[in-house]
Amino acid sequence: MLTDKRLIRYILKKGSNQAADELIRRYYDDLYYYLYRQVGNGNDALDLTQEVFISALKGLSSYDDSKSSFRTWLFRIGTYKVIDARRKVKMTWLELKEAEWVEEKDFDLNLCQKELLEAINNYIANFHPEIQEVFHLRVYGELSFPEIASLLTQKEERIKAQYYRLIKKIREEFRDYE
Repeated sequence: MLTDKRLIRYILKKGSNQAADELIRRYYDDLYYYLYRQVGNGNDALDLTQEVFISALKGLSSYDDSKSSFRTWLFRIGTYKVIDARRKVKMTWLELKEAEWVEEKDFDLNLCQKELLEAINNYIANFHPEIQEVFHLRVYGELSFPEIASLLTQKEERIKAQYYRLIKKIREEFRDYE
């Protein structure tokens, strides 16, 4: 199995579609899942995943493997794509049609959790993009503080402080949410 570094070299020097396909296959599922957890919609996550890979392949010459892993770099691009997508969202109203009621035991609980997640994501969208990025990389990307610090070229202590201050604000804002 070729390393990411070697695949990237083949893409940049030889324009290898086979190497690009391998690199995409290697990270597609992780990136899709990362984006899906943020947008909560499969079609939007698919679109964003495609946009991220297009951007990554176009900007591959700017990737520096000494600063972060390729996976982390992809997640960072994904984070910015999500932030951009949220800025473009327009509200559309749906009509409620007559339908038969179907009972679901855990429906209320699932709905509350989904509503809470959406409310938290909307709340976080009000913060500086740098803070949003730290939150998304930590919560959705499941990156460690050292990985995030390396990716953002900042001190780990600063990343932790930003993250924990944001978590404190989230807890204060949503303490009464039930």
